[in-house]
Amino acid sequence: MTHMLRGAAVIRGVAESELGEVGPDRYPLDLLGEAVAGALADAGIAKSEVDGLFTAVPGRMMSNLDVGEYLGIAPSFTDGTMIGGSSFVSHVHHAALALEAGACNVAVIAYGSTQRTDARRPGRRPYPPEVPSYEAPARPVHPVTGYALAAARHMHEFGTTREQLAEVAVAARRWAQLNPKAFKRDALTIDDVLSARVVATPFTTLDCCLITDGGGALVMTRADAYTDRAKAPVYVLGAGEAHSHRSISQMADLTTTSARESGRRAFEMAGLTPADIDVLQLYDAFTINPILFLEDLGFCAKGEGGAFVESGRIAPGGALPVNTNGGGLSFCHPGMYGIFALIEAVRQVRGEAGERQVAGVTTALAHGNGGQLSSQVTAILSAER
Repeated sequence: MTHMLRGAAVIRGVAESELGEVGPDRYPLDLLGEAVAGALADAGIAKSEVDGLFTAVPGRMMSNLDVGEYLGIAPSFTDGTMIGGSSFVSHVHHAALALEAGACNVAVIAYGSTQRTDARRPGRRPYPPEVPSYEAPARPVHPVTGYALAAARHMHEFGTTREQLAEVAVAARRWAQLNPKAFKRDALTIDDVLSARVVATPFTTLDCCLITDGGGALVMTRADAYTDRAKAPVYVLGAGEAHSHRSISQMADLTTTSARESGRRAFEMAGLTPADIDVLQLYDAFTINPILFLEDLGFCAKGEGGAFVESGRIAPGGALPVNTNGGGLSFCHPGMYGIFALIEAVRQVRGEAGERQVAGVTTALAHGNGGQLSSQVTAILSAER
């Protein structure tokens, strides 16, 4: 039986704000507002019609109230779910539910961060570290410590190599070289990744995501509304969520994430399999992430992710396009990346990705990750209902 949410909601508009390093006169809500204005213009929908608001802004406990006030939106439905970088993929699922239930008619999902600029502000107050008392004596430097543990375990258990991890960074950079908005576009080789400064074994600096500023936004409606808009809608065919722990020390198996569950749920809702997906946008905070997610989402068997990404398989011209905007490793990563995976998935489905456009894209998968491999959310988008 077809799931009630399959194809019931669509994404009608997407946009980013200025990205990279925006300067000391701009703050997260400024970038968020810029992205929302762009996404509404892309959708051809007025701000006055927005009645659903979905946000998560680090450092703002009541971010939906801040965002609603800043934008001048008083929503009839609001959702501030905050589960890390996967939050915005979760918001797509929640917005689809709210739209189907009639709780709102036009949903805006938005994010803004000036993480890079904030690090340079005089007198800034950093967020207190969220480290459990039983981890604190080891003095972890999170999040990199937790992801390095997962990478080291994958290498030990399955023979994954440093070179295979580096392949992920090199593939991301090759895609970024096709994206004029990407923060890093200079050439990158496997030797460059291996010889960079070590930050947490086995990672060097080039195994780790960027630190940038940036904002992003999406506009969603029911599929049967706003059908006269100029741009074709992108259908939400499936979505699935799962989370298993908060602290990396409580992760049951460092080589297996809850993407197994979120992916299974999304594919079941969509009525599709991994073989039906044309392009993948995977949250790549570190080079181990896409390897784990390719396995857990069913694109290869557990333990085969390292070999799967070899020889440019996920790079431009490879068999499976992954992170076609350059990802968090080379495009942008303003603290939480999930919304940018969604934006790129929409653009690939629409055929709007310019030089990096993959030919013949009908379906795209966007996958968000939060915490230390803690929360996993998968969305499957399509040009066809």
